[in-house]
Amino acid sequence: MRLLRYFCCTLVVVFLACGRADVASEGPLVVFTAGSLARPMRAALDSFSATTGVRYELESAGSLETARKLTELGKIPDIIALADEDVFPKVLVPTHATWYVRFAENRIVLAYTDRSRFGAEIDSTNWWRLLQRSGLEIGRSNPDLDPAGYRTLMVFQLAERAYGQPGLALALERAADRRNMRPKEIDLVALLESGDLDYAWFYESMARASGVRYVQLPATIDLGTAERADTYAQATVRVIGSTATDTVTMRGAPIRYAFSIPTQAAHPALGERFAAYLLSPDGKRILESQFLATLPAPDAVGTGVPASIQSALIR
Repeated sequence: MRLLRYFCCTLVVVFLACGRADVASEGPLVVFTAGSLARPMRAALDSFSATTGVRYELESAGSLETARKLTELGKIPDIIALADEDVFPKVLVPTHATWYVRFAENRIVLAYTDRSRFGAEIDSTNWWRLLQRSGLEIGRSNPDLDPAGYRTLMVFQLAERAYGQPGLALALERAADRRNMRPKEIDLVALLESGDLDYAWFYESMARASGVRYVQLPATIDLGTAERADTYAQATVRVIGSTATDTVTMRGAPIRYAFSIPTQAAHPALGERFAAYLLSPDGKRILESQFLATLPAPDAVGTGVPASIQSALIR
C-alpha cells in the first residue's frame, strides 16, 4: 500500500509538472499596455504567472504609441490594454481588433510635492489662477502619444467654460511649456519628485501610486464622472492617428480603460485566460491594490468577444 500510494503521488506530481510545462511552453504571453497601466498590469501578470506557470513579456508606452506598434510596426501582442477605450474604434478597429472590454476608470488630477512652489496655497478652487504665475515648471505628457496628454488639454478647455474665463485654455497650455512635455505620464514622476517640476498633470491612480500630493479637480472638468459625459463631450483635441500622416479627433468622455485580444495574436488562448483573470475577483483585487479603480460592471463593445470572456463579464 505504501508503494502504491507513493506511485500514485508521484504520477500526480509528474502530471502537474508536465501540465505547467505545457502551459509555459505555449508562451510567452505578450502584453502591451498604457504607461499608467504598467504597474497594476505587472502585478496582475506576476500573480497570473505564479499560479499558471505562464511566462510573459510586458511593454508599456502611451496608448496611442502602443496602438501604433500594431498599425505601423506590425508588432502584435496577445493582449493590448489602453488608457482610453476610444483608441480602439479610432485606430485599431476593425483591422486589428473587433471588440474591447471596458474594465477600469480614472480621473485627471494636478500632482505636486512639498517642494513645489506655492504648494501650500493651491487647492481645487484657485489652481487655475496659481498655475499662471511666472516661474513655475509644469509638466504634461505628449497628446500625440498619450491620452493623459490630450485629456490634459481637454481639462483646460472645460476649465475655461466652467470658470467663464475666455482664453484660459490657451493660457494653461502655454504655462505647461512644451519643454516639460514627455512621451507618457509616468515619465513625469521622477521629474516631479526631484523638484525639476513644480506640478504635473497625472491620472489619480498614478499620483496615489507615486505617493505625491495632488489637487482633485471639480467633477465638471476632471473627466472622472459618468454623469458628466455631456459636459465632457464639449472638449475636443485633434491628434495623430494610426500613422504619422493620419489624424483623429478625440472627444472628452469619462475616462475608461479597455483591453482586447488582437485578431492576429500569436497566443489568443493565453490572452483569453489572462483577460478572464483580470475580470475575476482576484484580478480586480490586485488591480485595486495598485490604485487602479476597476469598474463595478465591466462590459464589452463590438463583435466576436470570446465565450470565456463573456462568461467572466457576467459573473
